[in-house]
Amino acid sequence: MTSQTPSMARRRPQLPLTIAETGAPAGTPRVALVLHGGGGPATVSGIAAHLSESMRVLTPTHPGWNGTDRPDWLSDVAALADVYLDLLTAAGHRDVLLVGSSVGGWIAAEMAARADAGRVGGLVVIDGVGITVDGHPMTDFFALDARGVAEYSYHDPERFYVDPTSLTDEQRTQRIGNMTALRALAGDPYMHDPTLSARLADIAVPTLVLWGESDRIATAGYGRAFAERIPAARFELILRAGHLPQLERPEATFGAIDAFLAELDD
Repeated sequence: MTSQTPSMARRRPQLPLTIAETGAPAGTPRVALVLHGGGGPATVSGIAAHLSESMRVLTPTHPGWNGTDRPDWLSDVAALADVYLDLLTAAGHRDVLLVGSSVGGWIAAEMAARADAGRVGGLVVIDGVGITVDGHPMTDFFALDARGVAEYSYHDPERFYVDPTSLTDEQRTQRIGNMTALRALAGDPYMHDPTLSARLADIAVPTLVLWGESDRIATAGYGRAFAERIPAARFELILRAGHLPQLERPEATFGAIDAFLAELDD
């Protein structure tokens, strides 16, 4: 089911959000918020479906993606993190599991660092971005052509390469719109917030940082450094996977998340 849910206007204008709600009935104690990266909500649909077997799952489409509206004031990741925190607060959700992939991992980490006590119960960052790490520069995603995106993003690029000439006009338009939204939120400074690295120490909830060993957008060394900045974080490498391990190695990715959830329940 997809619903249009207005975010709470806490020093911000009201913003309708497109959110897919799946899984256990509304009111279920455990709720997960699953946040996509630049590729859009389809890149995390498998995660949402898996988690939906045991909890209520909210999967927003970030404003500006897939043809949705993005107001001019929504111009950085911190603002979007606040929008989603408003959403959780308005709905009365507590002890929420945040799961974010790529830029979604950045948003999730920002939320966990900013959240009121008790709002977030756990954090899963999958090949997230949002900081700079000496010796491990991020690849300029915007400079890559379609072949480059596949080569840098996947362990098996031939399996996931999409020939731009095979796209429909509608698909091309959607991809351009998604990249425009990504540039607006994370293009300057490129894919990071200069203040976030230090603020990751404010994250007090159990955290799992998953990383594809073959990620060349943000390397495994970058991922380890990301995890080291979060006091309660554990780093886990997903073998034979790149920037989106949930697509290349779903069983390994879901297994790692399930083990993490079991630890939260202990």
